[in-house]
Amino acid sequence: QVQLVESGGGLVEPGGSLNLSCSASGIDISAYILSWYRDGPGRGRELVALISDNGSITRYVDSAEGRFIISRDNFKNMGYLQMNRMTPDDTGVYLCHAGTTWGQGTEVTVSS
Repeated sequence: QVQLVESGGGLVEPGGSLNLSCSASGIDISAYILSWYRDGPGRGRELVALISDNGSITRYVDSAEGRFIISRDNFKNMGYLQMNRMTPDDTGVYLCHAGTTWGQGTEVTVSS
């Protein structure tokens, strides 16, 4: 069974940090671009960050540039999203995507 499972979400205060993980099974993510999306309240699904198959290229939505770091470990079949200096606008469900596979998401809430 092909699966992506996210973890690491939770409640964090503004200015805080979270590190999300995406664990893949049934799929070799080394063959794919790995992306993180966010379903924000009232905003629909937006691409937050992506990383090329070998990790050499990363791209971020403007709001995440300089604050978030996407990474991957192809040997562990894992992806990560380190989120720093978080703001309430970062609130949402974060989903991992590779190939044609989506994870179920992990919820992130930024609030004091």
